Amino acid sequence: MPEGDTVWNTARVLHRALAGARLTGSDFRVPQLATTDLTGWTVRESASRGKHLLLRLAAPDGAHWTLHSHLRMEGAWRAYAPGERWSARPAHLIRVVLRSPGAVAVGYHLHELALVPTAEEESLVGQLGPDLLGADWDPAEAVRRLAAHPERTIGEALLDQRNLAGIGNLYKCEVLFLRGVSPWTPVGAVPDLAGTVTLAQRLLAANRGRWTQSTTGSLHRGQTSYVYGRRAQPCRRCGTAIRKEELGERVTYWCPVCQPERTRRDDAG
Repeated sequence: MPEGDTVWNTARVLHRALAGARLTGSDFRVPQLATTDLTGWTVRESASRGKHLLLRLAAPDGAHWTLHSHLRMEGAWRAYAPGERWSARPAHLIRVVLRSPGAVAVGYHLHELALVPTAEEESLVGQLGPDLLGADWDPAEAVRRLAAHPERTIGEALLDQRNLAGIGNLYKCEVLFLRGVSPWTPVGAVPDLAGTVTLAQRLLAANRGRWTQSTTGSLHRGQTSYVYGRRAQPCRRCGTAIRKEELGERVTYWCPVCQPERTRRDDAG
């Protein structure tokens, strides 16, 4: 699943391709927007909020609108030069095409596509917690939201975008490994929530502007993560086999030695 840094990068790609341009055509391939025509509309900016993309537009009458999309697991936006072959994904996955004199933006397998007045953006993203890559990032508020449910596992709480926006499964696993905290630890038992959210923000910020996500400092293939995606491989710290197990509706990776479990039997393989 694209995480906050990937969505941030995608927003910048769209901004560079379209910002300031007047659209020469649009093609929506979803029922709710099938008859929408954005020809003549001007792209004001492209922005991200957590894992949400917000393409802000000005209609010919001057009204401001926002095209919202969510990438979820498989979604992607790509920008092409006019006449360039669209090669990123199969054509049947295309959900929207936006054309301008200098670029063509194609959205693949997008979710939650909606066109709303910009003044009503909060109806789509207002429930989100502080954005780890936003100008208004507020670690104290993120800690307050996490601490409001002390019995919940920290692994599930970090993925809840209502607490803080931008963390996905990769960063959840990596942050907890680096903090030495089991994913099953109740939020109320995490020794330093402030340190946990601060580290998460630092990791996402470090990967802004590049597509290879690394938490280890290495960009070499197979060396970019400590535990994520490394089931049965040796822990980079202690050599113990990394484990993988479901937690809530997602899988989690962890080292049973570096992240000792305090609230459950350590008997999963």
